[in-house]
Amino acid sequence: MTILQAFLLGIVQGLTEFIPVSSTAHLLIAANLLGVADDERTFAFSVIIQLGTVFALLVYFWKDFYEISAAFLHGIQHRNPFENLQARLGWLIIVATIPALIAGYLLKDILHTIFKDTMMQGGIRLLFTSLLLIFAEYFDKRTRTLHSATWLDALSVGFFQVLALFPGASRSGTTIAGGMVRGFDRPSAARFAFLMSAPILIAAGAYESLKVIEMSGTRAFLPYLGIGFITAAGVGWLAIKWLIAFLGKHSLYIFAAYCAITGLIVLFL
Repeated sequence: MTILQAFLLGIVQGLTEFIPVSSTAHLLIAANLLGVADDERTFAFSVIIQLGTVFALLVYFWKDFYEISAAFLHGIQHRNPFENLQARLGWLIIVATIPALIAGYLLKDILHTIFKDTMMQGGIRLLFTSLLLIFAEYFDKRTRTLHSATWLDALSVGFFQVLALFPGASRSGTTIAGGMVRGFDRPSAARFAFLMSAPILIAAGAYESLKVIEMSGTRAFLPYLGIGFITAAGVGWLAIKWLIAFLGKHSLYIFAAYCAITGLIVLFL
């Protein structure tokens, strides 16, 4: 891997982690087109740049996470756990995290063996994401905001996160779809999805990072990891900001069409 390849892959990760077009698919395709070897170093790199986008998520929503954490702890301390919206969101985040954590643990061995062909996996991810976005857009009522969020909404996002564990969908696409199926307007669905997915992203990143630390030659690879992390974090922050504004005026059909067309091209090639 070269510095230029690390920079370009960081841009791809940052752009596609939160925009519902499957970051995994785009990384697989980009790495293939750039001639990056599919080895332990590439695995380590993909883990670290995903942590970069998690960092961007935490920075962008830092005020939300701070208020949720403070209200959550205050509610427990005063034996009134659902005293306001922020405290309630803290519990909803926990509820949304449970399905994916359980599924990820039970299916981790199976998931590593699904689809050995990276381009095939990328194409299938894109096509599945396209169908999911069309489904969410078609059935979305677009009438609710975060103030009406319930534990059923959190479970919906949680179970849609389970879909993201399998080759076939983007995490942002599935979680946003989960919110829209419950009737949230698009910006609220995106915000709700990002808040609900933060713990599982952190847990997955921490788990995979342990593998990276144990790999030989990681220290010599640090400059490439650093470039990828910083690039993914910066571009990811901009992508979140753009997406929330975009969804206030536009539908998900444009992303569905993009995923369908790109997925078919990849499978054809």
